[in-house]
Amino acid sequence: MSDLNSQDLAKYIEQTGGMSKPWLLVQLRLAKLKERRNELTAQEYTLALDDIQQDLMKLGQWWKGQEKDAFGK
Repeated sequence: MSDLNSQDLAKYIEQTGGMSKPWLLVQLRLAKLKERRNELTAQEYTLALDDIQQDLMKLGQWWKGQEKDAFGK
């Protein structure tokens, strides 16, 4: 799935009901940022990447108690 462009990834997320899975939305944001990298200054890119990284770190707290729902265990 890492080789998908943002449009293909968005379709995958939509088709698999992934809108409620924040880790997939983080992947989508990363894919979109990767596609725009040449349009951004180094500072803009770094700020956007930092923002995504902060949201990713918040998922550590989101997971607590979600394992059963997310993975069916």
